[in-house]
Amino acid sequence: MSAALSVWVKGIGLWAPGAANWAAFCAVVGGREAPGDDARPVAEVLPPNERRRAPESVLLAAAAAGEAVRMSGLDAATLPCVFASAHGDQTITDYMCATLAGTPTELSPTKFHNSVHNAPVGYWTIATHCHASSSAVSGGETSFGAGLLEAATLAVADDQDVLLASYDIAGAGPLGEMTATTGPFAVALVLSPHADIGAVRLDITPAPGNSGSSPTGNAWLDGVAASNPSAQAIPLVHALALARSTALRVAAARELDIHVDVEVAP
Repeated sequence: MSAALSVWVKGIGLWAPGAANWAAFCAVVGGREAPGDDARPVAEVLPPNERRRAPESVLLAAAAAGEAVRMSGLDAATLPCVFASAHGDQTITDYMCATLAGTPTELSPTKFHNSVHNAPVGYWTIATHCHASSSAVSGGETSFGAGLLEAATLAVADDQDVLLASYDIAGAGPLGEMTATTGPFAVALVLSPHADIGAVRLDITPAPGNSGSSPTGNAWLDGVAASNPSAQAIPLVHALALARSTALRVAAARELDIHVDVEVAP
């Protein structure tokens, strides 16, 4: 087994059906509140005009990423970022396929622009004036694990803080039937290669195998986890929300897991 990548969590952002931010998620997981009504993600980092016209995938990713960066206290303009998604914007992809098959001359240039897989990271870097490195990762159902491994590797190799955002929206049309993604979810983490007072340490080690995520035992959480590829993050954010040290596995590719040891400071 290779040496672990050790990173510290400086910021967390999240949007889930029934929990529109990290504080709401912690309240639900801690049993202090019930899941609330679904609300449109609030991507405050985007200018108002962009916010109004941005598709759901962009709003989800930007809302979670913005929350994580605010918690970290870092400057988004200088923060390298990794955005991960299994399927991109399935609603727009379904629209484009249907339009091209029926009336191709009516294809919307704006929707075409928003259909590319790296559209959310493009919106993010423009809105935050970020000139640091950015990348868009797609690893199918294992995209969250692939993104986490990529972000942790960059943080350790380049000795700098890195933003990870993982997001997916519900499928639509024939594509939705194939992907079986039934609900939206987004999570973001700011990872640092340096210890910080009170920060949770993640020791990440790649290893062969695909064990899959273990259920949490919470019906709402397990329902969210089953509805969305990016929600493979649920066991990890569950531990972070409860400030609980634990060990878990996350699939990062076919026949590749990452072991994640979560170490909460006493």
